[in-house]
Amino acid sequence: ILTDSGGFQIMSLSKLTKIDKKKGAFFTSHIDGKKFLLSPEKSIQIQKIINSDIMMVLDECPKLTKDKKIIENAIDTSSDWAKRCKLELKDSKKALFGIIQGGLFNDLRIHSLEKLLEVDFDGYAIGGLAVGEKQNQMFQVLDNLVQNMPSNKPRYLMGVGTPSDILGAVKYGVDMFDCVIPTRSGRTGLAYTWEGKINLRNSKFKNDETPLDSKNKIRNLNLYSKSYLNHLINTNEILASMIISLHNINFYQQFMRKIRQEIKNETFNSFYKKYIDLYS
Repeated sequence: ILTDSGGFQIMSLSKLTKIDKKKGAFFTSHIDGKKFLLSPEKSIQIQKIINSDIMMVLDECPKLTKDKKIIENAIDTSSDWAKRCKLELKDSKKALFGIIQGGLFNDLRIHSLEKLLEVDFDGYAIGGLAVGEKQNQMFQVLDNLVQNMPSNKPRYLMGVGTPSDILGAVKYGVDMFDCVIPTRSGRTGLAYTWEGKINLRNSKFKNDETPLDSKNKIRNLNLYSKSYLNHLINTNEILASMIISLHNINFYQQFMRKIRQEIKNETFNSFYKKYIDLYS
């Protein structure tokens, strides 16, 4: 079990959040205005209750901005909270990852990394990406940053991404990913396959009796035709979201297994060239 700390929600719920560097993040209930404090210590306590195997430190994840001062302040806050998270976890056998911030500024990314290396974590996550920047901007950050990260500890890119995002990030040395795309896309009728993306809302699938993946044996998903899925979508049946989401999750698992195999066989570059444009 891998759990995040609540740091992303500090950004996504920013209108309801106020940061106190010493105490943590105060969230205001949109229902009755009640205040809730999420401190670094509380974040770790919650993750321990969940019995997570890999925990994230509480961090401040700022929105995409060109204001360097905002990013610098976020790094200072995040670095302080990271130390407190490690102290709270103490001698647990669970893993704790530090989270690197820095926006699109290469020097601040290195600065954030160096502060986390002083504390020493079990792995290092890259936060503050996939928040609105272009893909090439994300890759530029990774190109500069990942080569400076410890090679003997997991490197985790948070909130990413599409198959092309993953391929590009793996090329730069990233090991781990998480993203809502498989299920979010499934809910909108978008399926990922080895032939590319398929929008099953499209009328051209109305009479297509072929399955999304004839080799898929998970929950007999290969028994559902594109025609049937198109029908379910157009009649607003929740079953469409369920089937396509399960298909996408299975595809992503296949995709990651294939990437690991290609790396082991030292043929990843050929695999990358074959598929990078297909999912762009």
